[in-house]
Amino acid sequence: MPVVLDPDAAAVYKAFQEAGRPAYETLTAPEARDYYSQARFATNPEPLELARVAPLSIPASHGVIPARIYVPKEPRLKNGLAPALVFFHGGGWVIGDLDSHDVVCRQLADAGALIVISVDYRLAPEHKFPAATDDAIAATKWVAANARELGIDASRLSIGGDSAGGNLAAVTALAARDGNGPKIAGQVLIYPAVDFAMTHGSHSEPETSVLLTHSVILWFRDHYLNGTADIHDWRASPARATTLVGLPPAYVLTAGADPLRDEGDEYAARLKQAGVPVTTKHFPGQFHGFFTMGKLLREANVAVSDIGAWLKGLD
Repeated sequence: MPVVLDPDAAAVYKAFQEAGRPAYETLTAPEARDYYSQARFATNPEPLELARVAPLSIPASHGVIPARIYVPKEPRLKNGLAPALVFFHGGGWVIGDLDSHDVVCRQLADAGALIVISVDYRLAPEHKFPAATDDAIAATKWVAANARELGIDASRLSIGGDSAGGNLAAVTALAARDGNGPKIAGQVLIYPAVDFAMTHGSHSEPETSVLLTHSVILWFRDHYLNGTADIHDWRASPARATTLVGLPPAYVLTAGADPLRDEGDEYAARLKQAGVPVTTKHFPGQFHGFFTMGKLLREANVAVSDIGAWLKGLD
């Protein structure tokens, strides 16, 4: 598939190249986290002011899962309760945290007029698969169980995330469908990683190796998985689930210059074939990771608005 970056995306990519940006696979995991954390100041828009932003501590079998609640100024209330989105950040299961996705969570809360709960799941390689998955499921169950105290309408609880976070959202939706979680109103999958086999065509196209390069994907995979056997586990590769029937409505976003493009497209198509209501949004001239770069990329803000409108449409 021919890929041509939009002018603004091409300019951002050129700026990263000229800045001598180190490749993540040349760094240790802590070094990569620090670098990713600092990079957000150059790409994230100014944070929106909301009615409330506060830390949460979600109890788990291993201790506590840190989280953060975002309450917009004008939530869509029914009987005094608002809809909610449990959000899992991207970063290849190795990097990223509550701060790296703080701005976009504020944007989603405002655009969707809902409460966002951002989850700081455990990262690899210190905590390998399925630690992140276990935390995502546990956090979603806790939010549902404590919905009223959080001001949330449990019947309007959605989940979502970008990249690795999209993987965790897809897995959590499958787990909830099969009884290990609450009823989910919708799933937002932003350029999700859904198949660790990485055999789709977009994984080998030179034009897709932009920022998220083919080599760094392997670095993420090797940090997260315990071995090749994990590739076939649906909790790592939700595309490997036996059936996608009965899953909640999905919003699937893909980008043209993204190694994950084809697996995201295929997952959306399979959801449709399984009878799941699916909305797809493709940004042909954007690269993987653009969603959080609203300071530099207009289409990032378009994507946030589009997702907000879709979430509103779930009511």
